[in-house]
Amino acid sequence: MKRNISILGSTGSIGKQALDVVDKCGFNVVALTANSNVELLEKQARKYNVKYVACNDERSAEELKIKLSDTDIKVLSGIDGICECASLEEADIVLNSVVGMVGLKPTISALKSKKDVALANKETLVAGGQLVMKTAKENNVSLLPVDSEHSAIFQSLQGCASHSQIKKLILTASGGPFFGKSKKDLENVTVEDALNHPNWSMGAKITIDSATMMNKGLELIEASWLFDMKSDDIDILVHRQSIVHSLVEYQDNSIIAQLGLPDMRIPIQYALTYPDRFESPVKSLDLSEIGTLTFEKPDYETFICIDLCKKAIKNGGISPACVNAANETANRLFRERKIKFNQIGEIVSEALINAPDIKEYSLEDVYEINNWADNFVRERIK
Repeated sequence: MKRNISILGSTGSIGKQALDVVDKCGFNVVALTANSNVELLEKQARKYNVKYVACNDERSAEELKIKLSDTDIKVLSGIDGICECASLEEADIVLNSVVGMVGLKPTISALKSKKDVALANKETLVAGGQLVMKTAKENNVSLLPVDSEHSAIFQSLQGCASHSQIKKLILTASGGPFFGKSKKDLENVTVEDALNHPNWSMGAKITIDSATMMNKGLELIEASWLFDMKSDDIDILVHRQSIVHSLVEYQDNSIIAQLGLPDMRIPIQYALTYPDRFESPVKSLDLSEIGTLTFEKPDYETFICIDLCKKAIKNGGISPACVNAANETANRLFRERKIKFNQIGEIVSEALINAPDIKEYSLEDVYEINNWADNFVRERIK
C-alpha cells in the first residue's frame, strides 16, 4: 500500500513512532510539522525527502529555512503553515499528533480539504467535537482514531451491523503511577513521580494527564463524539497490565476486546492502513508470558478529573472545551512546579463551575473559552 502522508507533530512521541510505521510500510511522507524542534525536524525532512515542513514557532521556521536552503523543501510557519500541510492536495491521509489546542484548526482544515484524518490530538474532539464531527460528515471523510483505547473500540466495532446493537463502551485505564494512592498520599508528589508511568512512553503533558486520570475523562468525551454514545453508556476499568486496550459490550451481552502489547505503533499503523492490516514493527503478544489480567473500578474520589469530564459532556456546548483548556494550563503549571498535584483537578473543577454556558458554539468561541480558562486558572493560583 503506497500512501502519501502528512504528519503533524512529527518530532513528538507519536510522530516519531509514526515514522517507524512509515519505514515498515513504505509510505511516502509529503509534509512534516513541529513546534520548535528544528534539529530533529531538519533530519526528518532530509531523510524522507518531503516537499513541505512547518514550524509553529516563527523563529524556529526562519532557522529551519536557513538550514534547508540547499534543498527544494518549502518551509512554512505558524498555524497557517501547519494548516497548509494538513490540506495538501497530494496527501491521502493526515496524521495529527500535535499536542494541545493548536491541533484543532489543522484538523478542520484537513477535513475541509476532504482528507481522512488519523487523529492522535485529544483536544480536537474534546474542545471542538460538535464542529469537527459536523465538518467530517459534510465532507464525507473519516476520523480514524490513533489513541490506543479508541482504536481498540474502533477495531472491536468492525462487523457491527447497527449502532443499536451496541450496549456500552468500556475504556481501559492503566491507572497511571498513582494507582491505589489516596488523595492525602498525593498531596506532595513531585513532577518526577507523576512522569514515571508504569507502561507507556508518552509526552510530558499526556503522562501527567494519565497520573491525574484526566486523560481517561478526556478520552470518554472523545469516545462520546467518535462513536455517538452517551457518557452514561461509557464505562472505565483500571487494567494495570495495559494489554486489553478497550472493549465493546453488545446487546446480547457479548464483549469484544482488542489486545496487544502497550506500543502505540499498533494503533498508529491500523489508522494509516485501514481497512487493511500489515506486518507490524511490534513483537507478538504472548499471553502465557503476561499470565494474569486484572480489572478494577477507578477511585473516583481521589481522581476527580474523570467525573469533571463526565459532567462537562453532559452539560454539552462549550463545557468540554473549558475543562480541556483549564486542565492544559493547570497541567503546565504543575510541570513548572507552581501548583501541587491535587490542585490540578480542584482548579479545573472551579473553572467548570464558573464558565459561561454556550450551547451552540463556533471555532472563535472555542478559542475564547480557551483564553478565558487560561486566565481563570492563572488568576486562581495568585
